[in-house]
Amino acid sequence: MTSRPVLGVIACNRIVGTEPAQAVMERYIRAAMTYADVAALIVPSLPDLMTAGEVAPRLDGILLTGSPSNVATTRYGDDGGEGPFDEGRDEIALSMVDRMIDLQKPVFGICRGFQEINVALGGTLRRDTSASDELIRHHAPDGVSFGAMFDHRHPVELVEGGMLAEAYAKPALDVNSVHYQGIGKLADGLAIEARAPDGLVEAYSARPNGAPLLAVQWHPEWGTESDPDSQTYFHLLGKALRGEL
Repeated sequence: MTSRPVLGVIACNRIVGTEPAQAVMERYIRAAMTYADVAALIVPSLPDLMTAGEVAPRLDGILLTGSPSNVATTRYGDDGGEGPFDEGRDEIALSMVDRMIDLQKPVFGICRGFQEINVALGGTLRRDTSASDELIRHHAPDGVSFGAMFDHRHPVELVEGGMLAEAYAKPALDVNSVHYQGIGKLADGLAIEARAPDGLVEAYSARPNGAPLLAVQWHPEWGTESDPDSQTYFHLLGKALRGEL
């Protein structure tokens, strides 16, 4: 049996009960392992105990997941902003992006991960994606149930000729939308793959230094087993880790 590629999945600093924990919601790991057909290792966000440079050479790719926390505004030259923040994750995630690109290895992102990659490469974020009159609402109203948050959806238009348009063979997708922040300035070198009806960038791709890079603002790991479109995202991840993308 040929061994499968090994995917690193970033962890968050969370409190479980009364104790600090390194946590990843299982839906990310299960969707990636099932539909990308990979093995996985959790990458702790503990920059006081390790560096990205120690970990990156031992992985075949990295997945930066969504999270309740926001990227610290100082990371993209701003100030203020609402937490919660996770600066340990910021340090490991942003440096993992740099190290994996140095090694020409795949970098994939979902939601916070989508935002992290943009920041790591020099872009900025906006924090009003559910408050601006210029935009559609990108998050369900406060007070709805957890599951109902993921029922909040909108279409995205796929950019003709892009990686996603080719993979899906259709002009648009209907996606869940669970984010209060989004792309402000898109980092140089990132190619837009999808936009929301209000023009907000919802997916991008690139090949910096030859490293396959693909990130989406929505959550393909939610309900993946019943959503072929979400499965396609993880199929692309598996192809990238096998050098086939």
